Amino acid sequence: MKTTLLSKENTEAKFKMEFTPEEFEEAVVKVYKKEKGNFQIDGFRKGKAPRSIIEKRYGEGIFYEDAINDLFSLNYPLALDELDLDVIDYPRTEFGQIQKGENFDVTVTVAVYPELEIKDYKGVEIEAVSAEVTDEDIEKEIADMAKRNSRMVEVDRPAQDGDMVLIDYEGWVGDEQFEGGTAERQPLKLGSGTFIPGFEEQLIGAVKDEQRDVKVTFPEDYHAEDLAGKEAVFKCKVHEIKEQELPEINDEFVKDVSEFDTLDELRADTREKLEKSKAEQAENSMKNSVIEAVFNANDFDVPDPLVEQEIDSQMGQFDQQLRAQGMDLETYMKYLDKNPSEFRDEIRDEARKKVKTQMIVTAVAEQEGFEASEEEISEELEKMAQQYGMEKDKLLSVIGPQNVSMIGGDIKVRKAVDFMYENAVKK
Repeated sequence: MKTTLLSKENTEAKFKMEFTPEEFEEAVVKVYKKEKGNFQIDGFRKGKAPRSIIEKRYGEGIFYEDAINDLFSLNYPLALDELDLDVIDYPRTEFGQIQKGENFDVTVTVAVYPELEIKDYKGVEIEAVSAEVTDEDIEKEIADMAKRNSRMVEVDRPAQDGDMVLIDYEGWVGDEQFEGGTAERQPLKLGSGTFIPGFEEQLIGAVKDEQRDVKVTFPEDYHAEDLAGKEAVFKCKVHEIKEQELPEINDEFVKDVSEFDTLDELRADTREKLEKSKAEQAENSMKNSVIEAVFNANDFDVPDPLVEQEIDSQMGQFDQQLRAQGMDLETYMKYLDKNPSEFRDEIRDEARKKVKTQMIVTAVAEQEGFEASEEEISEELEKMAQQYGMEKDKLLSVIGPQNVSMIGGDIKVRKAVDFMYENAVKK
């Protein structure tokens, strides 16, 4: 095979693959030997008919299509290696004429990863983010711990914002009770925004055993079209009113909810954890600022195939999340009255930005010559194995060698981000 690069401009390459008559004939012979068992010709046992007889019966080109496909699938990766092309999409092909004694050629056009030269990624000026932990931060964290360990106690007073009420309700539109608008002993936290807007506020001031009509208007975009925009009345009965009772924050509370004996010990531990957490948050925020600055400083075309692949990935992940909640993407789009094309258009800009960011950081890693050592990859695999609760060898067999290579790429990207951050000017 002879490979010739015809053109390479930005994100597209065009090249020709030429095969000699001998190479093409060899491919045809291989197909004949593989397929001859499928032919039944009168006068020959099945699979024993000579190639010339089969070609005479079905046409001289009976084996050509498979031979062309075999030649292409075998030699296309070799051509990419020879021309050093990093492709990002399926190729478009133009097949030449097959003529006896002459070369057969295939012209290939394919999207390729652009060669980038990233600028202005050293010395980026960013705003420094404070990681200071105040006494107020400590007390808020401990107060949140007390809320998590609170209990709900029944009270004999009118319901207030933040109370938990236990109610029955029936929903009516005019003189008709509508489907799905009835419940018994339904818990509801007032002020949570769980129910239709205006519903919870009208229960404030209710007392135990009170019957109360709650009048609401369903939102215009309500998922049940037969109720959207309509006025309704919910006939409610209040069974219980409960309020949150917080524990007293003292040494006894600390002993009950932690491994410490005193409030001072809990405060010290809380400060240490908050300082670590805030430091990480501050660093991540500043890293994002660096990446954003480099993103804005570099303008180049992002290949559409990469954007479409990212959209596919995001839609797939969203579909998985919806399925975990008992729904799927198709049903979700029906609720929104959108088709897949409209949904893809809505996330295209976000996908393009993500792809461009990945391209920038990957290019910086290449320009700086960052590599991922076998030891670093092994350490990353160990972390992943612990995360998934399996042996490292088992993890390797599950993810496959191609994903091990991706892990190495992720390590190089992290090194590039760290490099840009360490060389940034924090004001």
